[in-house]
Amino acid sequence: MSFDPETLVYDAKGLIPCIAQEAETGEVLMMAWMNADAVARTLETGRVTYWSRSRASFWVKGESSGHVQELVELRVDCDRDCLLALVRQTGPACHTNRRSCFYTALRDGDEVEIMAPMAE
Repeated sequence: MSFDPETLVYDAKGLIPCIAQEAETGEVLMMAWMNADAVARTLETGRVTYWSRSRASFWVKGESSGHVQELVELRVDCDRDCLLALVRQTGPACHTNRRSCFYTALRDGDEVEIMAPMAE
């Protein structure tokens, strides 16, 4: 069966959340938004492409930083309203220079930083 990005369930702004996960380790790296064109571009190029809500433009992960996400596989959840991108991540995934955007844990009512920025 051929895939059409238009068959996904997008929000009112035409966006769908996409979770990026390291293909080899299963580490959850980040969450960002895609529109139908970003999904299509990702599948065509093998470079994960998101939709930047703040800039209202496409954002090819690593285009300016060099911290590329190479697509291994794109998965669709059961409701077709969320994507999982299995990737090979080069360097940090987070703009804070951390491997993952999920570097703060909530423990006993406190926020605890559990991951330091990567060495440059």
